[in-house]
Amino acid sequence: MAAPLGGMFSGQPPGPPQPPPGLPGQASLLQATPGAARISNSTLVDELESSFEACFASLVSQDYVNGTDQEEIRTGVDQCIQKFLDIARQTECFFLQKRLQLSIQKPEQVVKEDVSELRNELQRKDALVQKHLTKLRHWQQVLEDINVQHKKPAEIPQGSLAYLEQASANIPAPMKQT
Repeated sequence: MAAPLGGMFSGQPPGPPQPPPGLPGQASLLQATPGAARISNSTLVDELESSFEACFASLVSQDYVNGTDQEEIRTGVDQCIQKFLDIARQTECFFLQKRLQLSIQKPEQVVKEDVSELRNELQRKDALVQKHLTKLRHWQQVLEDINVQHKKPAEIPQGSLAYLEQASANIPAPMKQT
């Protein structure tokens, strides 16, 4: 499945990536499995791009539109997609291997990246908390405004008779017995 991954970008020597010095047990993890044929002077990214173009071309090909055998169409499309997925896996493997090499050679860089990601996550969560606090304050103000409107004391008329009339207005009427 995996092909030699060296030479992915132009200017790199072809062949598997070299393991970091002093790590004899890690060599098998960083070397690609031999046996898969590679096009000379072609990088993994070029192959990924060409396989994607082949997938797209197989889906819009005039031959398929003109009504050839459905099974033949399906087989051709499946082969193109499978090739694309295989090369995508190889590309992912290449970057994972580079990430592994980096973590072995420069572990402090990995820690710095982790700290940076955690800081970004904290900033994002702080912004979310601030957004929710703003909404909470808004709705608290709305509720407070509603409470103030309901609690406004009515104009209390002067005199004891007027006070009794107002107080009796708040008492519910007795229910009729049937």
